[in-house]
Amino acid sequence: MCDTMVVLGNATADGSVLFAKNSDREPNEAHEVILIPAAEHPAGSRVKCTYIEIPQVSHTYAVLLARPFWIWGAEMGTNQHGVVIGNEAVFTRVPHPKENGLIGMDFIRLALERSRTAEEALYCIISLLEEYGQGGNCGFRHRMVYHNSFILADAREAWVLETAGKFWAAEKVKDIRSISNALTIGETWDLASSGLVEYAIKQGWCQSKSDFNFARCYSDVIYTRFSDARRRQKCSTDLLSIHRGKVTEKTMFNVLRSHAGIGEEERRIDRGLTGSEVCMHAGFGPIRGSQSVGSMVSRLTPNGATHWMTGTSAPCLSVFKPVWIDSGLPEDLIGHPRGTFDPTTLFWKHEILHRTVLKNYPERSRLFLVERNQMEDEFLHQESEKRSRSEIERRTFTQECFRRAQIAEQGWLEDVIKVPERRLDFFYDLAWRQFNREAGLGSLVR
Repeated sequence: MCDTMVVLGNATADGSVLFAKNSDREPNEAHEVILIPAAEHPAGSRVKCTYIEIPQVSHTYAVLLARPFWIWGAEMGTNQHGVVIGNEAVFTRVPHPKENGLIGMDFIRLALERSRTAEEALYCIISLLEEYGQGGNCGFRHRMVYHNSFILADAREAWVLETAGKFWAAEKVKDIRSISNALTIGETWDLASSGLVEYAIKQGWCQSKSDFNFARCYSDVIYTRFSDARRRQKCSTDLLSIHRGKVTEKTMFNVLRSHAGIGEEERRIDRGLTGSEVCMHAGFGPIRGSQSVGSMVSRLTPNGATHWMTGTSAPCLSVFKPVWIDSGLPEDLIGHPRGTFDPTTLFWKHEILHRTVLKNYPERSRLFLVERNQMEDEFLHQESEKRSRSEIERRTFTQECFRRAQIAEQGWLEDVIKVPERRLDFFYDLAWRQFNREAGLGSLVR
């Protein structure tokens, strides 16, 4: 389960395009942030994606990816031309093929490596989808198959692309748009696959073209309902819309951290077997099996792009740090996490803090969130000055931000363990004990 959103320049504070996404995966499915340089490829080369191999292009662009560690593609990412893409799992009536194809994350990486604009990326995904189809397990420990929707953006425009098997519909974004784990395109669209309406009529999902609605006809009702996607999509849209004309990077951070919509009361994250928020917290059972394991916000302008990455789970407890593709990542501070605890990696270091806070979320998180917000405000102010500086200066600044955040998190951990645990919901506590055992965290979570 995930949430992706974009705000065009006519609705932001400074005219930039702002993109944001939470990647919701299994709690121990470590989130890896990597930078892959541009490359030339010999004629006849092929590229091995997560499951299938396809012909490679002669040149691939540099990409910054945020991905589940075991998947070739990415949940979200950007390239050297300032194109950004994020995907959503969607559940449809179109049967899944028995053979593997490309998966949603593969489409993202392939499109970023091959496209200079959001529109090029849109057509790249469409052509790959129609040629190779989509299919294959997308779950880490638990099998999960789904179709995909995407937001694709650059400094000038953005698109929503929603798919069901090899069928698809696309809509050009006008100002503010968000998607979650449900089809949203209805009776109108800008582009669509051939046979889209005719297939629905043939299947008996509608009676005629005048009766056709893509989301209503193609959605699988049960999975879509239990994903709580429509409520989350409304939440993110509403939270952005009240800031129309004033949306900033900080606004996007806050929406990714939201635990309730406008007028809703925040519920205790350890309560309930159903329900989910934009900032997703895993719990007991299959419906609450997802955790926001990584987050990304991008500011896109014709003069360049800055990308704000957590590299860690639970955006409500994480620090967004600035990254530029040309100035690189502090790989020594990030590492390459896998599915079990590794103290040398950013993701798993943060998990000790994250999972320790969960033992008394209201009181333990309160100890450091003000300081966290002040740190981010400082990063944002400095980034506005650094974005036009040299590659070396920006690289140094990125390293400094990652280092400061890690030092701060260590101090916060020392503070939170002094606050007593609270009694948690039995099933929630049971679930997290199991997650921690499987990760090999043992007594590190206190």
